Amino acid sequence: MTGHPEDAKIRFFTGTYQLFPAKLLAARPVVELDLGCGAGSFTAELARRYPERTVLAADVMVGRLRKLVKRCDRLKLGNLEVCRTEARHLVALMLPDGALDRLHLLCPDPWPKGRHRSHRLLASDFTAQLHRVLKQDGVFHFSSDDEYYCDAVRRVIAASNLFAECPEAIADLADIRSDFELRWNAEGKPVHHVAYRRIPAPPHTIGH
Repeated sequence: MTGHPEDAKIRFFTGTYQLFPAKLLAARPVVELDLGCGAGSFTAELARRYPERTVLAADVMVGRLRKLVKRCDRLKLGNLEVCRTEARHLVALMLPDGALDRLHLLCPDPWPKGRHRSHRLLASDFTAQLHRVLKQDGVFHFSSDDEYYCDAVRRVIAASNLFAECPEAIADLADIRSDFELRWNAEGKPVHHVAYRRIPAPPHTIGH
């Protein structure tokens, strides 16, 4: 990537197998990940509100990440790491066990057509990986403007026996909106939020 000064502040991860830099995860005691962060309205406010935490912002769209870098520069945020990588790859292959205190997946594409639903992240195998990368009592935060998608996520999470619903785990974020939530709210669409706390896995449930 050349020609954009913001690229120097983006960590570009290739599709090859590599572990996420351990020093970034160890820099501060609390680590949060905004997976599919977009242009980063939610991410930047989270980092501004909690300067003592490391906030990871991940998206596959470089243009969005450049906007986030500019926002970080304006706000002088020193605790936000911007990463260009694919969501499944990051969670399934790059992050070590127990890396995150909270993982936010906000307004992902709902893929409403039946033939496209295999593209959804929230399948049973990905749910197991979410459980793996969260710390003990870690939190998974999901939102969508698609009520049917939210219901589908609730069913997948409930069937996993790996999480307990815990709405109070995101009470501190009630006033922060992602870019897509701001867009849907402007169009009069409600956005539904759910939060789950990680619980110990039943025997023989989780594999790396």
